Amino acid sequence: MAILKKEFPILEFDEDRNAFIRPEMVYSKIDISERAVICFFADAIEKVLSECEYTTLTKMRAEGVYIDVNEINYKGEKIALVQALVGAPMAAGMIDQLTALGCSKYIACGGCGVLQKELAVGHLIIPTSAVRDEGTSYHYIPPAREVSMDERAVEAVESALSGQGVSYVKAKTWTTDAFYRETPAKIALRKEEGCATVEMEASAFTAAAQYNGVQFGQILYAGDTLAEEEWDKRGWHDRSDIREYVLKLALDACLEL
Repeated sequence: MAILKKEFPILEFDEDRNAFIRPEMVYSKIDISERAVICFFADAIEKVLSECEYTTLTKMRAEGVYIDVNEINYKGEKIALVQALVGAPMAAGMIDQLTALGCSKYIACGGCGVLQKELAVGHLIIPTSAVRDEGTSYHYIPPAREVSMDERAVEAVESALSGQGVSYVKAKTWTTDAFYRETPAKIALRKEEGCATVEMEASAFTAAAQYNGVQFGQILYAGDTLAEEEWDKRGWHDRSDIREYVLKLALDACLEL
């Protein structure tokens, strides 16, 4: 069926699932846990792998890099653990590819910039919706300003954090493709519409999960701040203790799915 040409190509959503290239043409199902954690913190993954029994089941290829698909024994349960790549296209592709391998319940964990002064470094945020200021999600679900997170996955993350006595906030996030184009006017606009954080993957992760009919939730930890007069990095990349803890919370949340 032909699609109608729009003023902007990004709005030309096509619901046809018969794409010319599909993940199952590249990745065949394997014996893998239905649960998977996608983590942006290489140092935290390395630490968890040193503490848990694990098997590297296969590799996913991106140009110039191979990504290990590990399966760990965590608290007596098997969970796939994969290093995330930055950006919306890679986020959606990971959901596509891991689903083709056999996973269906996902928790991602990573850092974010904050738009609210009260969010100190390390504060945890559970995204409940995301402003779709990226291009990838528009190829998976119909155009809309925002996408809502899976309620069951949000509940699973809440349960894991509450069970550890960890404080958190539930909030809307702003997903952008261009971290060097977060202008004062755009930041002000996103704050006005209720965004507490900014990152590069949440809306694409969520849209791809909805398209694939799988569960997806996310934990973010507050990093640099865009809420002051000037940008403050706040040394968030050096918080290895927080990063490892967030990964373990993501693993706990995944067990709740």
